Amino acid sequence: MKGNWLRPLGSTGLTVSAACAGGSGIAGMPAVFGYDVTPQEAVDLVLRVFDSPLTWIDTSNGYGDGSSETRIGQAIREYGGLPEGFLVATKVDAKDGDYSGARVRASVAESKERLGLDELPLVHLHDPEAHDFESMRDAVDTLMQLRADGEIGHVGLAGGDTRELSRYLDLGGFEVLLVHNRWSLVDHSADGIFQRARAEGIAVVNAAVYGGGILANPAGVTKYAYREAPAAVLEAVAEMDKACREYGTDLATAALRHSIDDPGITGTVVGITKPARVDALLAARDADLPEELLNRLGSLLPDKQYWVEKETT
Repeated sequence: MKGNWLRPLGSTGLTVSAACAGGSGIAGMPAVFGYDVTPQEAVDLVLRVFDSPLTWIDTSNGYGDGSSETRIGQAIREYGGLPEGFLVATKVDAKDGDYSGARVRASVAESKERLGLDELPLVHLHDPEAHDFESMRDAVDTLMQLRADGEIGHVGLAGGDTRELSRYLDLGGFEVLLVHNRWSLVDHSADGIFQRARAEGIAVVNAAVYGGGILANPAGVTKYAYREAPAAVLEAVAEMDKACREYGTDLATAALRHSIDDPGITGTVVGITKPARVDALLAARDADLPEELLNRLGSLLPDKQYWVEKETT
């Protein structure tokens, strides 16, 4: 890969690997992912991550109603504690529509208990765009206060809709920005907000680089970002897949490298549910991708009218 594997996480003082293990799939949510992951499979996966070059895992209070955090916590206990320098990043979530300041405090307390950690170094405000902006002020203020009080280490913002996320950045105080499904081989919707974040010293974290699976399994998936992909996107994916095969690689490798090779992206969250996927990720990291292929893939980026967000922020 291009660039350093270990990178500073913006101005937080933390150092993380260019790829981060995504913890949503290990929650065991077959209705979402189409397959189940048992508690033992999840623990085995996290233990494999602990012994790998990955230095962090991304989870959330709401993944599987807390089961992702519970399973990570079990792995931490079995491992005898977190590996030195390993970071667990989590997120606060609403519950039954409640995203009050009191709910934020409860969410943090629940996460600490499930994970078995007294300290949470990075906590994101999760999917705030699903709620009324004005009603979220208490949640934001409470998260910032928890940082000031030393209850959590650093505050991030995680979601999808970059227009809404920009409104939250306007409030100030966020140190990390995580956006999903909006910076991939076929969609650059997050370009504007990523540029803004970097200019303001906010670390950029990119998630869902496979667009929900289509860039990892181009022959078997027709959706991008949880919705049916436009014909232009399907055509671009097919051409990209063909180009990768001509150069002796696969589209999933190129999709990952598109993100982790970008010096402006601190971390790339990659959903992992099987130990073998850790090895596949590392193989993709170390693959030799010719510049000619990268240029060809770049030329196949669909027009912005086919992106998840029609206009960049």
